[in-house]
Amino acid sequence: MAKASVKKDNIIVRPSHYTRHKIEPVTFVMENNLPFHTGNIVKYAVRAGHKIYDGMDAVQSEITDLEKVRRYAEMRINQLKGKSVL
Repeated sequence: MAKASVKKDNIIVRPSHYTRHKIEPVTFVMENNLPFHTGNIVKYAVRAGHKIYDGMDAVQSEITDLEKVRRYAEMRINQLKGKSVL
């Protein structure tokens, strides 16, 4: 397999910002049959501070992932309160 293909596979199948721990977030979420919103909260919380977004520095990227955690929690709270999820 060419280097470009290996790199692309690693980004898609085993991105480094998810493989730092003994259990990847996707495995934890699926093995525990977590709901969508909880799975996303876990995913973004675990990778916060470890994925750098294009055009952002490390601090901005971490804040972005933590804001995503907050957003999914807010959406679930709205759902529980009978409000518009979005």
